[in-house]
Amino acid sequence: MKLKLDLHDIYNRGDDIDRALRAIIDEALDKGVKVVEIIPGKGSGQLKKRVLRFLDQKEIKALYHRVEKDSHNFGRVFVHFRPKER
Repeated sequence: MKLKLDLHDIYNRGDDIDRALRAIIDEALDKGVKVVEIIPGKGSGQLKKRVLRFLDQKEIKALYHRVEKDSHNFGRVFVHFRPKER
């Protein structure tokens, strides 16, 4: 299962971006999702930088396994989670 967050509609609302990112990470953890696809879009790259800065925060970084920047699509980032232990 994979979750997807498209940030195009809220690209210029900083607090909404942070809330949406936190909500999708919490949802992924609750549902045991392995991958979250975040779409900041291509644009100037500022939104993608903001997303990466958010993900690099110590308390957020502890929640996921790794971040992958899509090598084929600059406007897409994948956040990988470790599978839940059963």
